[in-house]
Amino acid sequence: MQVKRVVLLFSSLLIIIYQSLGQTKPIPENIVKIPIGGNSWQTGTTSGKDNLISKAGIKQWDDPKKGFKTFVRLEKVGTLTIWLDAKINEPSALQVTVAGETKTVNLKAQHKKMVYLGDWVIRDTGYTVINIHGRPVNLSNIEYLGIHGTAVNDRVHFVKNDEGNFFYWGRRGPSTHLNYQLPEKDIMYYYNEVTVPEGNDLIGSYFMANGFSGGYFGMQVNSKSERRILFSVWSPFQTDDPKTIPPDHQIKLLKKGERVHTGEFGNEGAGGQSYYKFNWIAGNTYRFLLKGEPVANNYTNYTAWFYAPEVAEWKLIASFSRPQTSSWLKGFHSFLENFSPEEGIFERKVYFGNQWVIDKEGRWYEVKRAKFSADNTARVGYRMDYSGGSEHDKFFLDNFGFFSHYTPIGAQFSRSTNGGKPTIDFNKLP
Repeated sequence: MQVKRVVLLFSSLLIIIYQSLGQTKPIPENIVKIPIGGNSWQTGTTSGKDNLISKAGIKQWDDPKKGFKTFVRLEKVGTLTIWLDAKINEPSALQVTVAGETKTVNLKAQHKKMVYLGDWVIRDTGYTVINIHGRPVNLSNIEYLGIHGTAVNDRVHFVKNDEGNFFYWGRRGPSTHLNYQLPEKDIMYYYNEVTVPEGNDLIGSYFMANGFSGGYFGMQVNSKSERRILFSVWSPFQTDDPKTIPPDHQIKLLKKGERVHTGEFGNEGAGGQSYYKFNWIAGNTYRFLLKGEPVANNYTNYTAWFYAPEVAEWKLIASFSRPQTSSWLKGFHSFLENFSPEEGIFERKVYFGNQWVIDKEGRWYEVKRAKFSADNTARVGYRMDYSGGSEHDKFFLDNFGFFSHYTPIGAQFSRSTNGGKPTIDFNKLP
């Protein structure tokens, strides 16, 4: 028995040594370079104030408790050869896992160069994750991974460069939208119901329910301890700096609900913003009601109400008046967004159901058709982990997480009716 154990142990050591030779391999001219700064996330411990990943890649990596994973979408099966662009400051050992197979690569100290990590077989198309850990490790100036092989063609998807700040947008992940098809009427009210399944209420999520041509209204996860109901109206003046908006283009606050914060916002357009801190619960269904009505002097007033089943009454969020605008509600849509780049690695899903609109005459119309769209991150093919559709009487959006299926942009969906319009006493709305 002792002899057998020695033989087995020796065989295992042979396998490990074979995988750890740190072999070299010629680098082909058409190697595909995947920037670390836009396609990788830190793994392992998050202790310490410095994140391993920056836009420049990895400046210094000497903590064996930290690693990183890089995502790339492949449209072919076949072989995949991987190189790492890095300076090796001290002898290091990397454990590289791809498609369920782990290889150990021993590295000698050397100047910055492309280091051959190994060959793998890709047996399915879609997203492949390259997971790298160091035991021990002391590398620096890691800018990109290089890939080549029969699984690599000209339709490989990843964030290719930082033009237009795409390393930031790519790490946030693709935003998707449901553009609802409405009757050709003067619409005064939008109504929508939102359900976030348990486990999908991740930090950085914005589940936007009632979007319109002048703003949006939905719910967010802002931190581990804070969630918000957010209602914003854009100024007609095109700027990202609210301080530059002329007085005759500024959004005016008409009223707000109790404990609702109001102010200005910028960066993605500018205007008036309101939010109500409310720790909504995943799995519950929340109701959103928006009113838009043109008034005198070329203004339109927008008012938002929120209904939580835990409270069982409508709450006023805010009412804003938008200048240079005389319009009923237009552009009814919903979207799913992640606003935290570190959280763009995690999948989340949201359901939107029981949509109705009401015209200025008080007639109700059920909204049962929607068209799918996505932001520029999706349209240029840098991220392909997005989908949408309908399940029975609800529409849904499902983004992030690097799953391999996706919904074509422009797809149209329909949902079944749920049996009746909601009961709302408009005379008692706050």
